[in-house]
Amino acid sequence: MTSTLRPALVTEVHKRPGRWLALCVLVLAVLLVAVDATVLGLATPYISEDLKPSGTQLLWIGDVYSFVIAGLLVSMGSLGDRIGRKKLLLVGATAFGLISVFNAYATTPELMILARALLGVAGATLMPATLALIRNIFHDPRERSLAIGIWGATASAGTAVGPVVGGFLLEHFWWGSVFLINLPVMVVLVLVGRRLLPESKSPNPGPWDLVSVTLSLVGVIGLVYAVKELAAHGPSGEAFAAGLLGVGALLWFVRRQLTLPKPLLDVRLFRNRGFSGAVLADLFTVLGMSGLVFFLSQYLQLVQGRGPFEAGLAEVPAAVGAVAAGLVAGRFARRFSVRTVVSAGLAAVGLALGTLTVLDRSTGYPLLGAALLVVGIGAGFSFTVTADVILSAVPKDQAGAASAVSETAYELGAALGIALLGSVVTGVYAGFSGPAGTPAEAHDSLGGAVEAAGSLPEHTAETLLTAARESFVDGLALASGAGAAVLLATAVAAWFLLRGQKLET
Repeated sequence: MTSTLRPALVTEVHKRPGRWLALCVLVLAVLLVAVDATVLGLATPYISEDLKPSGTQLLWIGDVYSFVIAGLLVSMGSLGDRIGRKKLLLVGATAFGLISVFNAYATTPELMILARALLGVAGATLMPATLALIRNIFHDPRERSLAIGIWGATASAGTAVGPVVGGFLLEHFWWGSVFLINLPVMVVLVLVGRRLLPESKSPNPGPWDLVSVTLSLVGVIGLVYAVKELAAHGPSGEAFAAGLLGVGALLWFVRRQLTLPKPLLDVRLFRNRGFSGAVLADLFTVLGMSGLVFFLSQYLQLVQGRGPFEAGLAEVPAAVGAVAAGLVAGRFARRFSVRTVVSAGLAAVGLALGTLTVLDRSTGYPLLGAALLVVGIGAGFSFTVTADVILSAVPKDQAGAASAVSETAYELGAALGIALLGSVVTGVYAGFSGPAGTPAEAHDSLGGAVEAAGSLPEHTAETLLTAARESFVDGLALASGAGAAVLLATAVAAWFLLRGQKLET
């Protein structure tokens, strides 16, 4: 009798009823974050024209969300392990929707920066909760790989839906409307998620250590701020102090985790070469790509003169490639090995970025579209497999913290990439030689130059715009080359770090 029943019980444990419907709810949360991240790039020229931020403020608007979310992800992932991932996801989604309204109606650069920072607090609850729930809902390794692929594909689809929908809204409404599209997604997610999502949390989590939370936040933000200041303004006492504070806080954080009986993050996970290799691959991949991602919409609109909707459509190939690759990445990794798929994907992204070093004002779309398609395919393979590796390396009760490490690498890479490669673009751009009478704000950003040209005589305006656009493209090409070098180096490192790593079968 016992031997007859056991297989049925094992099957029931590994094949949770309703798991695919639950996944549909989780990908809505992913869609929420992905759409928000992409519409900001499209709206940047309009925000620049309306709020008139300086070049530094514009970079803060672009990356403060990533700074805050990177500093809080580990803490929020650990909180979900303690109070329940479903509860954290639904509370975070509600906050995300409401704070999106604040973003939409910000009236000054300072308020916009604050709104983006608060959105980062809410966003920090979403991504680790979704991945942790996937880890606890899908017990069969092959099903989990497919679920992670769908999760990643939805994020990629969001990067396509965001620009298209955002472009349509920008052509018909004011820039704040692109943030309001979060509201209907949030409402559906919360109402349906309450019924369909199972609750899961660690059975014996221990207390949520507020000292560790503070150290994590101060450490990450201090370190990233220091890098940003060094990249933008060179060595300074302020940058050195921030970096020293960040490094000190992170070292204290690590030492504290090693002494706590129930740490916020089990740092011993990094002794696993596969886990560490996957995390580092994610961080440097996003770092290398983020400069292109942040400035591409400005190139399409302000340099090539495309409308917001057309610019959104132009970015679709990257999402299409990522969706297609994400759905088959697990199968390929089991057939060809984890390190082969990840390294090949990263190398493909690096080579595609390398082709963009030849960009000029009149570059035809076939080259750009093909490069974006290859970027999407390579990133889809890499991100899906590394997420699977990270989740598979930890027990289920630590899924939230491990997922948070994965997302922290992603957000930290985005923040550092925008700070470093973004500073390359703005540094090259600011040095252009405009005609006599060029306002100082024209050197802050390309959006500022376009606005300034509107108040100048026609011939002077045309000369100014030509010089500004050429300088911007030179900066974008240089950043693409730097990103390509980062991706190719990461591909080589992943080949060695992921040696012998396999996905569960």
